[in-house]
Amino acid sequence: MNISGNTVFIPGSTSGIGLALALELKARGNTVIVGGRRTELLARIAAEHPGIDTVRIDTADAASIASAAKQVLADHPDLNVLVTMAGVMHAEDWRSPTSFLASAESTVTTNVLGPIRLIAAFIEHLQAQPDATVMTVSSGLAFAPLRITPSYNASKAAIHMLSESVRLQLADTSVRIVELEPPAVRTALLPGQEESEHAMPLDEFVAEVVGLIEAQPDAREIQVERVKFLRYGEARGDYDQVVETLNGSATNGR
Repeated sequence: MNISGNTVFIPGSTSGIGLALALELKARGNTVIVGGRRTELLARIAAEHPGIDTVRIDTADAASIASAAKQVLADHPDLNVLVTMAGVMHAEDWRSPTSFLASAESTVTTNVLGPIRLIAAFIEHLQAQPDATVMTVSSGLAFAPLRITPSYNASKAAIHMLSESVRLQLADTSVRIVELEPPAVRTALLPGQEESEHAMPLDEFVAEVVGLIEAQPDAREIQVERVKFLRYGEARGDYDQVVETLNGSATNGR
């Protein structure tokens, strides 16, 4: 993925990593469309950041994805980058189905079905572009589990393998699949994570991500240094120690 000259749609970017990345990509010379559910946040972003386009989209709703895709492609026929940013994370107790079932279903709908539906809505258009990218967003927790978030961990592991598999199918097309793998970042993804000393400051994370994209335009996975502890535990042979360390900290993984 080139760092500039793109038209980028980022659903799920009215706050946190998504918004910070949208602003940084805009500053790097890209046309950026921010997507989200809350119209008041979209209006504020449009007012505070002239030049950024906005569209309402609920990535848990198939009809909303279809409608937003139609609008985005009508307004931006040169779209060539899709970032499937939207995601939810909930603490769950799997000792009782009444404590986790609704959360698990919601997590899978947003974190797995959402990206699948987004890719389905844009993939034909992207294949018609001379140079296109789908950036998926998994997590360090795709590779080492945080005890309190089973469904989130599983959903991000699914996104990792989906990225690996779709990349193989699209190898002879103009579309690249790039997987962004965040560690814990200081956002509101979990209660208390914005202030957690175990989470990476948001501005530092986005600056490192953009630097990696610029330095490695052909990268398949975007990994800041902090996520490699989780990402490569099994390869290093210290997976059990990684899991133990991770679960000694309440929010030590995105």
